[in-house]
Amino acid sequence: MNSASSPYRVIAVCTGNICRSPMAELMLKAALEREGLDGLVAVDSAGTTGYEAGRPIDPRAARRLAATQLASELHIAREWLPEWFRERDLILALDIDHYAWLSEAAPDQESLGKIRMLRSFDPAMAGKDLLDQGIEDPWYGGHADFDAVWHQIHAALPGIVEHVKAAVSSDAELQRQGS
Repeated sequence: MNSASSPYRVIAVCTGNICRSPMAELMLKAALEREGLDGLVAVDSAGTTGYEAGRPIDPRAARRLAATQLASELHIAREWLPEWFRERDLILALDIDHYAWLSEAAPDQESLGKIRMLRSFDPAMAGKDLLDQGIEDPWYGGHADFDAVWHQIHAALPGIVEHVKAAVSSDAELQRQGS
């Protein structure tokens, strides 16, 4: 449960934190802002590896985000820290490898319950096998691959926003009952 001073925390996780997860982070932030939730929810991203730590977003991801007026020049890649299991409320894995890595690293059942495939929030993908819900790494591809990632993330955003709204509303109700 989150207090009024502690926002609901969402993190998107991919491999190096230069392509998929920063795209998801920035797209989700914008979607939450449009819903008026930006003060109640914090969104960030990380990679399961430190390969790209300290580097900026991939220029092809930046180009795709810029096409929808999303600025990404402040993004700096970073590696997942174990304490984020405790500090985050929703952990969005971008592919099955990230989901498996996070699941193995989860210190307890509560943490494990926070991990979801990002595309599980896309109505067209919900209920499908986790293997089918992954977003392939566009790093080895071209602009079309980054466009595909954008569309896959975009399709899941309404479901994520609704999930977050429900969680924030539930937290607010629990706080009212507790006061």
